[in-house]
Amino acid sequence: VQLQAFGGGLVQAGDSLRLSCAASGRTASTHAMGWFRQAPGKEREFVAAITGFGSTYYTDSVQGRFTVSRDNAKNTVYLQMNSLKPEDTAVYYCAAKLGRATSTTVTIKKVYDYWGQGTLVTVSS
Repeated sequence: VQLQAFGGGLVQAGDSLRLSCAASGRTASTHAMGWFRQAPGKEREFVAAITGFGSTYYTDSVQGRFTVSRDNAKNTVYLQMNSLKPEDTAVYYCAAKLGRATSTTVTIKKVYDYWGQGTLVTVSS
């Protein structure tokens, strides 16, 4: 599975941005797809995920502002980010986990099998 994330950019606080993650290769609608981010000097952290069944999960800091969705026909996962804050500034990565995932496992980096190259989101105050 090859993943390519794009859609990042420089925005102001309060703006919106939509990230996309296009998958190719051994793709399947049953894969769980996750979004992670890594700010400078920090560990990569879980942001959001969507399972093959469409269940969605978010970290507390983005709940209510970010929405993860998928279009299986296009093999693409999206992360709609609204009301962006400077603390959302990071490189955002998409990842794919083969097979099923639980509400616990989707938040764990090491369970994901494939990663995209990341796209930079910068939110100015």
